[in-house]
Amino acid sequence: MNTMQKTFKLTALAAALMTVFGAALADDAEVAELIKPDSSVSVGVGNWSNDRHQQGIYDGMRDKGAYGLLDADINKRDDATGTWLKLKASNLGLDDREIKGEYLRQGDIGVSLEYNRISRDNPNTFTTRLQGIGTTNLTPSTAALASPLREVKLGTDRDQVNVGFFKNLMPGLDFNLSFKNEDKKGTRQWGRGQQPEFAVEPIDSTIRQLEGTLSYSTKALQLSGGYYGSWYDNKNSLVTIRNAGLAATNANTTYLSLPLDNQAHQFFLNGGYAFTPSTRGTFKVAYTHATQNDHLPTQDIPGLSLAGSPTSLNGELNTTLVQLGLTSRPIKDLSLVANLRYYDMHDDTPVRRFVQQTPGSDAVACTASNSAHTCVDNTPLSYKTITGKLEGTYRLPDGYSVTAGVEERRQDRNIPVSNTLGAGGTDNQRVVPFRTTVDETTWRLEGRRALSDVLNGSLAYLNSRRTGSSYQFAAGPGNSSSQGFTNISNQINPLNVANRDRNKVRLALDWTPIENLSFQFNIEEARDNYDHDSARPFGLEEGTARLYGLDATYTLNDKWKVNAWYSYDHSQAKQKDPRAADSGGNTAIKDYDLQDTGNSVGLGLRGEVSSRVKLGADLQWSRNLSKYLQTVTALNGTPGTSTVATFTPGLPDIENTLIKLSFFSTYALDKNSDVRVDFIHERWKTNDWSWMFANGTPFAYTGGNVGSVALDGTTVTANQTQTSNFIGARYIYKFQ
Repeated sequence: MNTMQKTFKLTALAAALMTVFGAALADDAEVAELIKPDSSVSVGVGNWSNDRHQQGIYDGMRDKGAYGLLDADINKRDDATGTWLKLKASNLGLDDREIKGEYLRQGDIGVSLEYNRISRDNPNTFTTRLQGIGTTNLTPSTAALASPLREVKLGTDRDQVNVGFFKNLMPGLDFNLSFKNEDKKGTRQWGRGQQPEFAVEPIDSTIRQLEGTLSYSTKALQLSGGYYGSWYDNKNSLVTIRNAGLAATNANTTYLSLPLDNQAHQFFLNGGYAFTPSTRGTFKVAYTHATQNDHLPTQDIPGLSLAGSPTSLNGELNTTLVQLGLTSRPIKDLSLVANLRYYDMHDDTPVRRFVQQTPGSDAVACTASNSAHTCVDNTPLSYKTITGKLEGTYRLPDGYSVTAGVEERRQDRNIPVSNTLGAGGTDNQRVVPFRTTVDETTWRLEGRRALSDVLNGSLAYLNSRRTGSSYQFAAGPGNSSSQGFTNISNQINPLNVANRDRNKVRLALDWTPIENLSFQFNIEEARDNYDHDSARPFGLEEGTARLYGLDATYTLNDKWKVNAWYSYDHSQAKQKDPRAADSGGNTAIKDYDLQDTGNSVGLGLRGEVSSRVKLGADLQWSRNLSKYLQTVTALNGTPGTSTVATFTPGLPDIENTLIKLSFFSTYALDKNSDVRVDFIHERWKTNDWSWMFANGTPFAYTGGNVGSVALDGTTVTANQTQTSNFIGARYIYKFQ
């Protein structure tokens, strides 16, 4: 009798769902999967045959050897109360691991607890005599001072703990609270001095984030507001480097500062209101107060800091954001979107002098009459940006539509001013030309075809033009004469504020020529042109970017499927820079043509050999090529005079290639148990000369001297060909 009642209830439910949704719910197994998904636990072991320093940067399997494979995905649901218990664990046998537990009573309350570890291993190997790695006291030395050479590996680990809480307080009113704590520890490659000297940054910091949100919703009104805070705490603030055998004086010691503690607090309110069924308004308001008021560690070292300089930056940054939006459908085939955004980033950090540089032993203070002396103040920068956007979409017959829009962006920027002005009232701190206003207008036109069983797609064109106010000239150090050019800084066309004309084209197609075959095409082209004139010839001149993508899927039958993809990306930047005078007094101009090109191909296969055996295979090939084309034109005297010579200095191309073949097979032992076998072949190759020269010689730090003995001697080894194979097997148990 009970069996008949259960059968009747399930059959009635299925019939009701079929009545509402039709054939889309014909597969009862899919419905059951959503209501009560399977759980699984897998245990296994895998082995990499060789080190894979490049491909193992982030996955916790950098070195050859065996690794444990342990994963779990457990889901339990109480149908009577709608309560879920979930536990998901991944990579428990690796350094990169995560585990998350959740308790959720639908529409009432929820709690989650999550732990993640993210590792990052430096792919290079360092052979060094440096002592104190991992601490704030480093000691370089030489073989003569009895510090042995040894290999070291550098890397960081981030341990994250996330806590989440959800509670429905009343119909339409929800409360969400989340807290994140991240501890980051490890070591990172560093350097010091005008001559390259090896150093290691010790990392021991904590980031905490807290967010609380109260959300209210009705049929017409939605509101969400709350608080977000972040705190950064660095356990280390200063690194001391003293060469072995030297006395502990400031002259013999190098001090390297580390990021200081800071915090930020934000209050926000977002909302939306439906005025009519076809018209809706939205808004967002946020205010953020960020401070950096940590004690400057250099103040504790006698004779190191400028006399009278403050003991902290007393940094303060206040940001206001107001955003309004309106969407409307005034007539059947026309939709309109309008947005207005106001962003005010106000830097209230006081302008103070922290560093004073004086040539030689001359200690004369920097004043307007002593232009050879360089005063260095902090330079707060504030700006306001107002952005307005209007866009309309008109629907045409047969699934076609046309969208047109315009976006206007205006930015007002304050001019950084230092404490002391130079001769003529100019600001000695400004070392590049500056603009007080920057305006940009973007036009967009797009055609779209949708609702077709065979071909859907869109074609969009965007044009934006950036201009601005006249330039405020730079008057900082080096502008009187540098590299053979007069006032060189005022001849720079700054990238972030320069006049620019940008054009973009985007094409996307989804084509299904036959039922079992589908293609997705994506093409994007972009070009930037920067205005240059005789007064400002140096800087970026042109930039281009291309991205082509193709995805194809072919379903042979119910059991076999093949997919393939190809992507191509190319970016290029052309830039003109001045070059220092040679021994003959000639100046020069260097033209750069920097290019980066990537090609990637992938093939995939999924299928069932029998009811018990499933298999899959993936092949990936990628190649990235970077070119550093340069042409130097030597000039006779000053720019604009006759050309003396043109030559092309060589920087070799850098090519990286990766071939990766993955194969897996799953055998069902019974209804609840599977055995899975994985095989991966991986080959990565590069000719990158950053740390390994073309002849196979590793990069070596030269450093300074202790007496007549050369310091440092640290070498960096990068394995330029890395091939490794992985074999793994695991047992999978499934249950409900």
